[in-house]
Amino acid sequence: MRIAHFCDSHPGRSDGVATSVAATVSLLRAAGHEVQVYQPAPLLRGRQEPCGVRSVPVPLRNIRVGLPHFSGMRPVPHVVHVHTPGPVGIGGLRYARAHDLPVVMTWHTDLLAYSAHFMEIQFGAVHAAQRLALGWTMRDYLRLARSGTERRAQLLRLAQEFMDRTNVVIAPSAKTAAGLAEFERLPPVWTVPTSIQLADCPLGRTELRRSLRIPDTAPVVLAVGGATKEKDPALLLASFARLLRHVPTARLVMVGVKQNRINVIRLARQAGVAHALRLVRPVPHSRMAAYYGMADVLAFASTTDTQGLVMLEAEAAGLPVVLADAALAERPNQDSKRLSTAPDADSFAAGLAKVLTDPQLHREVAEAGRAAADAYSAEHYLGHLLAAYQYAQTAKRLDHAAAGASAGASRAARTAG
Repeated sequence: MRIAHFCDSHPGRSDGVATSVAATVSLLRAAGHEVQVYQPAPLLRGRQEPCGVRSVPVPLRNIRVGLPHFSGMRPVPHVVHVHTPGPVGIGGLRYARAHDLPVVMTWHTDLLAYSAHFMEIQFGAVHAAQRLALGWTMRDYLRLARSGTERRAQLLRLAQEFMDRTNVVIAPSAKTAAGLAEFERLPPVWTVPTSIQLADCPLGRTELRRSLRIPDTAPVVLAVGGATKEKDPALLLASFARLLRHVPTARLVMVGVKQNRINVIRLARQAGVAHALRLVRPVPHSRMAAYYGMADVLAFASTTDTQGLVMLEAEAAGLPVVLADAALAERPNQDSKRLSTAPDADSFAAGLAKVLTDPQLHREVAEAGRAAADAYSAEHYLGHLLAAYQYAQTAKRLDHAAAGASAGASRAARTAG
């Protein structure tokens, strides 16, 4: 099968979308499928696979804006898989419509939640409405500038256009699938969490802790990912401050912090935890196993994520997880749930403290997570994904047959008349 993937997160970017796309493409290629990948690449590199799309960087942000042009793609894919609603993803939707191809879309990002934190969501919506020729009026565009219900309604209207151009939408978690009920019309929704495999890393626990100036005996709370507002670093740091009252030797290691770094340091000083905080810039995914291996618990403070790949990685590495989003507590294909708390500092700190101070609970949470990760293998994920592609192709053929039957009935009625 030939599948074309369209993603606005550039390769190597430290976010869940880029990581998910890389894992998906790797599995498909290993299984013998022909995969085309279109992601932002430096402007002068042109459209070179696997990066694909010329782009320009956004100042002070780890983002590249693609300048897509897909009219000459060869060979034509069997299925288009769209991962993001940015310029590259919209280019994929337009290409699929122009060539009458089935579309599978993974709903990686909660645009409605992110719009409160990132102005580029509104700018992207303007671009999307124009590229998709939605015929919006000036009043429609102005609604995007107004926070609250008007902006949300307009973004939902735009997202509905994405759904109407899609044959199958993939939800990476049960939380995401439930959230899609807000749409008026939906294609079939398949809940297919991404399966992530960690590479072995030769860096040992003691060596890594020494490089971070952390004693071997100190309990380590690990947080992985960005520190921008939607990830709620304020909740993480406030919770860690309360944890230090009960576990004063604990250390907090935040991996992947590039943007908002100064603000994180300021928040840490205000909370009185700067001495116990270690900030680590984004590291290659191949080294992440070492960080999971040297920590004692993963703290997941975000309530806006649609999947939380780092939780899957931590569980696969045998690291207990505590999260502040009960909606993401459900594990892939499992009845067991992760240890979750209310999204407030006292509750989150209490959950972390329980895992760090109760060896039996620590062991039970770790074992349940590892068992869930082992049960949901890469083969399971690949099988579900290929089934979704085949379903989308069948749905497209049925649409063609229905359209043909409707046209035939219309011609017959005109002839009879």
